[in-house]
Amino acid sequence: MKKINELYRGKAKTVHTTEDPNLLILEFRNDTSALDGERIEQFDRKGMINNKFNHFIMTKLSEAGIKTQLVSMISDTESLVKKLDMVPVECVIRNRAAGSLVRRLGVEEGIALSPPLFDLFLKNDALHDPMVNESYCETFGWVNQENLAQMKTISYKVNEILSELFKQAGLILVDFKLEFGLFDGEVVLGDEFSPDGCRLWDVETLEKMDKDRFRQHLGGVIEAYEAVAKRLGVEL
Repeated sequence: MKKINELYRGKAKTVHTTEDPNLLILEFRNDTSALDGERIEQFDRKGMINNKFNHFIMTKLSEAGIKTQLVSMISDTESLVKKLDMVPVECVIRNRAAGSLVRRLGVEEGIALSPPLFDLFLKNDALHDPMVNESYCETFGWVNQENLAQMKTISYKVNEILSELFKQAGLILVDFKLEFGLFDGEVVLGDEFSPDGCRLWDVETLEKMDKDRFRQHLGGVIEAYEAVAKRLGVEL
């Protein structure tokens, strides 16, 4: 499968069209961003790590019965994916308090959230991805109630599967974001799952092993990503 045209260029990935109108090539770049793209740096091997990490996670989810966008990995930094009609709302599951939740509510970082929280955010960089709710989604026509209910159900199922997977690797899945789209009218998990879009802490030391190392100037970004991948058994 060959790349034809650049369809979309995000902060860390580029999407290309192919000769098949139903398939796209998702290219993982070495770019790492924070502050809505105001701060960008490149890290060697990051695109390769995230591509292989995403392939590993999406394969695990597919094996558990969750429909994903992924078709196959076609190079170290590229994957072939289905072309989805993307929903402009991302779903966030929070198992522990961190990030914007701590800033917004003033709660202590790291406290367990039981049951896990489910948040919705409008995907809009110019507006800094504002938090929304189910009523907004229906009123503005971003996603209908039936599909949104499926997105919520899938998000919680992903949480169950991955929380256990990371637990076995000595990691706490603190929170994560998911994006969805429609393929032939069916809700499908899209985009990616990597340390760029989730928080992972070491279960014993609570060391941060995700993109917060970049956001908070902790250093060792790629080393942390590689360590997480190796704990899971991802072949790099």
